[in-house]
Amino acid sequence: MCEVCVITGGGSGIGAAAARFIDKKKIIIISGRHMEKLEKAAGELEKEGHTVFPFVCDTSDRLNVEKLVRFALSKGEIKNVIHSAGVSPAMADPQKVLRINSLGTVYVNEEFSRVMKPGSVICDVASNSAYQLPSFMISHKIYELALTNEDAFLHKIARRVSFLKDPYLKSGFAYSYSKDFVRWYASRCAFEYGPRGIRVVSVSPGLIATGMGNLELSHNDDKLIAHTAEKRMGKPEELGFAVAMAADERNGYLAGVDVLVDGGEINGRKFIR
Repeated sequence: MCEVCVITGGGSGIGAAAARFIDKKKIIIISGRHMEKLEKAAGELEKEGHTVFPFVCDTSDRLNVEKLVRFALSKGEIKNVIHSAGVSPAMADPQKVLRINSLGTVYVNEEFSRVMKPGSVICDVASNSAYQLPSFMISHKIYELALTNEDAFLHKIARRVSFLKDPYLKSGFAYSYSKDFVRWYASRCAFEYGPRGIRVVSVSPGLIATGMGNLELSHNDDKLIAHTAEKRMGKPEELGFAVAMAADERNGYLAGVDVLVDGGEINGRKFIR
């Protein structure tokens, strides 16, 4: 039976870059919301020797994710899931940011883990923005609501960012919450799925030179790279490699942690004034 790697958000950015580092013996399924973008990415990957199937999926809709799972199963055994689909602060309001980034991760992890076998891997893409939330503002009790009462989860996080007047700052704060949730949830899943032989890890990129990254840079000048060691944005291929390696089943003892790949930006805040 063929082995399958599913990459959400695989039509562009980090997801598309990660696909290039996947073993060419595996079937790759890239999903996203726009078939035209997916077909273009699939064509480029096929030129490099990959076997690729595009599939339209909105990961903020559980029924869509269920369809993606069934499609992936029709192609073989699901060995790797890279969940990189998401939106940034400049792309959506707080509710939508939380629904896509946080609840979408719940749907992907839950639905795929039901059918994955021992030796398989889920890699969720978070963000170094999660590290910027003050610890006293983080409530795992609220995060737990995403698994039992989605509306309450969305309402309570949205209320926590409502004191900000600027719409972009509100979405930015919600984005940090959404990605801190991804870190927390991936770690939780690692210990829930681990006894079944499914490894779960998260990766937190810094600012990357993708369409999404450039959009955020336009709202922040150089503040997002001022504390990096090399004073630059990350390259998509650099993050693609990091994510692909984290999701590789041979990296079998990397589980339940978040891998921070941000050019030193978070640690740089301690050393650079």
